[in-house]
Amino acid sequence: MSDNVETELLLEISDLKTHFRTPRGTVRAVDGVSLSLERGKALGIVGESGSGKTILSRSIMGLLPRSGVIREGSVKFRGQEILGKSTKEMQSVWGREMAMIFQDPMTSLNPVMKVGRQIAEPLMLHLGMNKVEARQTAEKLLRDVRIPEATRRLDQYPHELSGGMRQRVMIAIALACGPTLLFADEPTTALDVTVQAQILELINEQRRDRNMSLILVTHDLGVVAGFTDEIAVMYGGKLVEKAPTKVLFERMKMPYTEALLESIPRLDQPSHSRLAVIPGRPPDLVNPPRGCRFAPRCAYVRDRCLTEEPQLTVAESPDHVYACHYPVGSPEYHERRVELSKASTAVGGSN
Repeated sequence: MSDNVETELLLEISDLKTHFRTPRGTVRAVDGVSLSLERGKALGIVGESGSGKTILSRSIMGLLPRSGVIREGSVKFRGQEILGKSTKEMQSVWGREMAMIFQDPMTSLNPVMKVGRQIAEPLMLHLGMNKVEARQTAEKLLRDVRIPEATRRLDQYPHELSGGMRQRVMIAIALACGPTLLFADEPTTALDVTVQAQILELINEQRRDRNMSLILVTHDLGVVAGFTDEIAVMYGGKLVEKAPTKVLFERMKMPYTEALLESIPRLDQPSHSRLAVIPGRPPDLVNPPRGCRFAPRCAYVRDRCLTEEPQLTVAESPDHVYACHYPVGSPEYHERRVELSKASTAVGGSN
């Protein structure tokens, strides 16, 4: 692999906005996000439901309705602007250049079409294969994603497969035309823990083998920890922190990132321990709060947070940015931690 391939800037997003017109008003689902991704690298996009992460990925791919949607900013793929491309123009990009593994394979797969045909169709459409070649390639793809008895599975319908196998079929379809960029939108939803790990390992293995870039969309920081090079944290339609994966876990700055991490169940906790939760609800993106959008739920909120929106600030290294007036580790943060600890002790003592 040449150095040029390793450092190729594959995706460049600048001030991307995706808003939806509704009877209640304009929903600012993605509100000025800027990101970039190099060839062969993996980026995790993390946040709660409603943070804008799925809309961001679908907006990049152009998989949103054409009416009632406002898209502004810039999305460059391999240096070419694709934000304003029509559905017809994007058809040459979908499958061959970009592909997506959707959240629920049971609703994404055609229930009345055999698995083999669903994998073969993009091969015939995009790569010009005949039926025999497409079927042979489909069988190889099923083997690549470790589905046993691949030949027999080609002639089965989705409902005849387990949830884990259906997700593997979705991966096979996404990989069929050899895309350069793969989106995985909550690819392990509704799967048990063991199968989740297998699916994530499989996606990561295929990424490395194919020198493919990956955008992994999830609500779980634990999922992206071992499978990404960089993590972008979203809240209320905005990017609130971005850093290399190791740096983010070691020196996170945004209290929202800290809250997400603390809400993950831990093996070293006693059985039946109460799980940490983030109080309150995500913001209304028709009428987002003034100032920091996380302020109404933040344990370290101060007056400034309620009136002044924080801008992305560079941390110790230029590849780590965050949006917070009083970041984790600041004197104000520690002062508030002491106050919360004293208050907790007082409550515990009174009980």
